[in-house]
Amino acid sequence: MNTCLPLAIEPARANAPDAAALITELDGYLAGLYPPQSNHGLTIAQIAQPNVRFFVLRQAGEAIGCGAFVNVDGEYAEIKRMYVRPAQRGRRLGRRLLEFVEARARDDGLWLARLETGIAQPEALALYERGGYRRRGPFGSYEPDPLSVFMEKSLDVR
Repeated sequence: MNTCLPLAIEPARANAPDAAALITELDGYLAGLYPPQSNHGLTIAQIAQPNVRFFVLRQAGEAIGCGAFVNVDGEYAEIKRMYVRPAQRGRRLGRRLLEFVEARARDDGLWLARLETGIAQPEALALYERGGYRRRGPFGSYEPDPLSVFMEKSLDVR
């Protein structure tokens, strides 16, 4: 794909065919890295809940990545479903997508972002660390898991 074509990040329904394809790819990737009990992704039905905002990254109309956040009781945004197709990686699209998701969380009045990711994803860990996330213990309903890394970041840029 021509990397000079315009990019857009827009709200999307997770059950739209191209969005669902991204989620299915991400699920397949994660299933190859972690056992089921260490996979904490949202299902398409969970993404449709009113406290979840889901976005698709498009280039020339083609869905090439996605990201979401859950508004957890107005207290924080849990970053979920961050994914960029392998052929598109290395172009800082993950950073762009993460910054967009964080900005939408701030727009919704959330000033703290938290996430869970896995130890077998060094690129994701590096993205989050470069983005200002710091490691912390489990939060919410998460239990300690040797395959998980829990992180958070203040979104308060006032």
